[in-house]
Formats: sequence, C-alpha cells, structure tokens
Amino acid sequence: MRNFQKHFSLIFLVIFLLTVNPIFAIEIKVESEEIEKIQEQIQERQKKIEDLHEQQKVYEEKTELKRGEALNLKNQIYILKNQIAEREIEVEKKENEIEKTNLSIKRIQLEILQKKQEINDLKNDLKNILQIINSYDNKNSLEIIFLESSLSGIFNHIRYLDSLQSELAHSLKRLTLVKEGLEEQENNLRVQLQELLDLKTGLQDKKAKLKSEEQTKQIILDETRGAEWKFQSLLAEVIEEHQKVENEIITLEREAREKIAEEKEKKAELMEAEGIIVFSWPSPNEGITATFHDPDYPYRKWIGEHSGIDLRASQGTAVRAAASGYVARAKHGGLGYSYIMIIHNDEFSTVYGHVSEILVEEEEYIRRGSIIARSGGLPGTSGAGKFSTGPHLHFEVRLNGIPVNPEDYLL
Repeated sequence: MRNFQKHFSLIFLVIFLLTVNPIFAIEIKVESEEIEKIQEQIQERQKKIEDLHEQQKVYEEKTELKRGEALNLKNQIYILKNQIAEREIEVEKKENEIEKTNLSIKRIQLEILQKKQEINDLKNDLKNILQIINSYDNKNSLEIIFLESSLSGIFNHIRYLDSLQSELAHSLKRLTLVKEGLEEQENNLRVQLQELLDLKTGLQDKKAKLKSEEQTKQIILDETRGAEWKFQSLLAEVIEEHQKVENEIITLEREAREKIAEEKEKKAELMEAEGIIVFSWPSPNEGITATFHDPDYPYRKWIGEHSGIDLRASQGTAVRAAASGYVARAKHGGLGYSYIMIIHNDEFSTVYGHVSEILVEEEEYIRRGSIIARSGGLPGTSGAGKFSTGPHLHFEVRLNGIPVNPEDYLL
C-alpha cells in the first residue's frame, strides 16, 4: 500500500509540474515589474499635482492681497498676470491628473490580464485534479482491495480521494473569487474612464478661461497703452455703461410686467406657467468661461458681481430663447453693448448679452428655442461693448428682477 501511495503521489507531482509553464511564470514576473513601474509613475504624478497645488495657493494669496489695494492699471495688470499664472498651473494640474488616470487605467488593465492568466492556471489545476479523481473512479473495488495489503490502506485511499475532492472545491471557490475580483476591476476601469472624460471636459474649460484672461490683459494694455489716465477713463466708461444697462433692464422689466398684467386675460395662454420653470441652453453647451458671481471675473471690483454666466460661443452662433415669452428689450448698442431681454412669466426673465445681430422685435412673443440673435463679443465688433474678452454669450436669469444663478435653472 505504501509503495502504491508513494508511486501515485509521484505521478501526481509529475503531472502537476508538467502543467506549470515556465514561460507563463516569466510573463507574470514581467507584468508584475511593469505594474510596479507604473505605480511609481502614478506616485510621481501625484507628487507633481501636490506641488502645483501649493504653487497655485501662493498665486491666489498674492491676487487676494492686490484686490484689496487701490484700483489702478498697474494693480489690475498684476492681478490678471497672477490669474493667468494660476490658470496655467490649473491646466498643468489637470493634465497631470489626466495622465495619472491614464496610468491607473493601464495598471488596472495589466492587473486584469494577470487575473485572467490566474484563471487559466486554476483551470489547469482543476483539470489535473479531475484526471486524478477519474483514475481512482476507474478502479473497481476488487482492484483496490488487491492493491491494498490491509483494510487501513483502503481507508487511506478513500481519505486521499476525499482530500482531492476538497482541493477541487477549494480551487472552485478560488476561481469564483478571482472572477468576482476581475468583474470589480472592470467596473472600476469603466468608472475611471468616465472620470477621465470629465477631466478632459474640465481641462477645456480651464484653457478657455486662460485664453479669456490673456485676451483681457492684452485688450487693457492695447486700449490704455500703459497710461493710467486712459485706464481710469475707460474704467469710468465701462462703469457708466454697465450702470445704464442695469437701470434700463430694471425699468423696462417693471414696465413690461405692468403691460403684460393689463393683457393677461387675453394672452395668458401664451405665457409660461407661473412658479419655477426650467430654461433651455440659449446656445450649444460648449462650456462656461465665467460663472455666476465668478471670483475671478476681471471686472468684478469695477462693476460688481458677474450677474450671469458667459457661454463659450463662436462669433455669429445662433442664440435661442431659453423659454417662451415677450421681448421686453432688443437694444442695438452699435459698438457698445447689445442685448435682448425676454419676460417669461410673473417672476422670471432672461437677458442675452454681447449679441452681434438681433433678429426679433420688442413686444414680440417668442417661442422656446426660437432663434433671437447671433452671438458676438469679439472686441471691436457690433454689440461687443467695452473691454469684451472675446467671442461669447452673456446669459442671465432674473427672478423678480434680481439676477440668480442660471445653472440652477438650465436643463
């Protein structure tokens, strides 16, 4: 019996060793080294991101200090330079985050490949165990009794068979766990891929802001030619124009609502339902270059908080009504600021600014999605106004005459 067991164990060991491919072992080692290398690169990227974050904080602090000082050309250019430096760091940080995500995805893909190879290895193990069990099953009872010299040998044979079956169950469990782990890795990969796409979108917005701030700085320098008196003169013009438009919007909105109230019964079926309404994007959603009350808005200290959002839009892009309503104002400002204001119901109105061409008339009823204008903002062109930073659409949502964040209402 002992000779038989020894002989059989040796056969099992030989079969098992034959199934282990030395090339496979080398591949696992190589891939493990590659994973370690990628992990080091990920750590390097993370360190770079942290360093950039610290640099960005320094610029932010310097900018805040300058904002507290007197408003003059020198300080404004300094602030804009700092903002540009901040944005460049932000873009570089985003690029590093994207690269870090790419490396993480590559690492996960290699780990998934390793898991698949593990599964194949486990399948080979299971195949060998099944072959051994099958060899026992093929022996009839007389053969086993003849080969065994004692009753204890038969029991040993049975125990060994049970041990093999237990090993089979254990391997099956391991295989199941590996499969589950592989599926989880694949799910994580999909999530990281989506995060990567989001990072790319965010990076485009940061680059657009950077370009806008660079244009602002250049426009100020071109307009003033470095002369403080010219800067202060232009600043006064911008403040005056902004205040005039703001007062005009408030007055016209009040007058338009009074007129609508008089004709409410006759035209009520055309108005939007009262209460909170949802607005459509007035131009294709290609990113926001300045947010509502944007802390980095270049004219914040001059004319107050940014009362809407600036949507990235090429010169001449179709501008559509965000909701149905009456055109309360369609102002052609020449080379000054051109805008359209639409009253939607007893509470809401919208404003579309820096338009280069107006395609509607005042007191005209407009359906949601109708083209009402063409976008502008290119410095020196019709409707752009003073110190425009480049092609874009300024969009406001007003609740009872007070500007609110359009992003809270856009669908």
